[in-house]
Amino acid sequence: MGWLDVLWNPVWAISTALLALVVRMQRRGRWDPHACTVRLKGKTAIVTGANTGIGKSIALDFARRGARVILACRSEARGTATLKEIREKTGNRDIHLRLVDLSSLDSVREFTKRILEEEKALHILVNNAGISGLPRQITKDGFDVSFATNHLGPFLLTNLLLDLMKRSAPARIVNLSSVNHVKGEVDFSHFHGENLTYHRDNVYNHTKLHNIICTNELARRLEGTAEPQRTIQRIRVRSSPGSSELVSLQTLSTLVLL
Repeated sequence: MGWLDVLWNPVWAISTALLALVVRMQRRGRWDPHACTVRLKGKTAIVTGANTGIGKSIALDFARRGARVILACRSEARGTATLKEIREKTGNRDIHLRLVDLSSLDSVREFTKRILEEEKALHILVNNAGISGLPRQITKDGFDVSFATNHLGPFLLTNLLLDLMKRSAPARIVNLSSVNHVKGEVDFSHFHGENLTYHRDNVYNHTKLHNIICTNELARRLEGTAEPQRTIQRIRVRSSPGSSELVSLQTLSTLVLL
């Protein structure tokens, strides 16, 4: 029996047609963020790393839903440009820029101090900011810059704002991680830049594993409260609106808006 006989076999043809039908039925159409009618009027949200990529997309979506959005950015120039763009696109004037360098614990403390002084409530915290692929660099606090930015800074920021979020319940914390956390290892000497291999995303993978572990532990401690803690995988986002960007927002909308 030749290949043509196999391909033209009625059983093969019917099976192929059924498989194609099942696959087509399982396909999801392009997600439209405007199709979700949930509003965030009266809610305050902080998004770290909000001047680009996923963070910018999240902030833009929250602004369209009427939230008071605080862009937590390291660069004043890029943050200001994003602030103006979001205000122009959404018509929401309640968008604000607050500077923070997550690699500096002093900067995180100054940021949270100002937030606690200025904000009466905080309903959504999205820990999005992160870096990858940097060479070895130790911060003035004595930590590897990638660990400080990706894990220690967000960890401190979250805990310093936790009481405010509890008072604002229902509130939600969302941590962006990466599927690459499965390649990470737990070694606390890594925090200080020791026993690390600075190649490609090796260090990044370790930091993302710590994100997952601490998110799960905080979720356990908050169990039974009105403050869920969630983690999602970081995915690629195109600089212009595209499917990857929308998938990110769809995932976040499921976690934040429901």
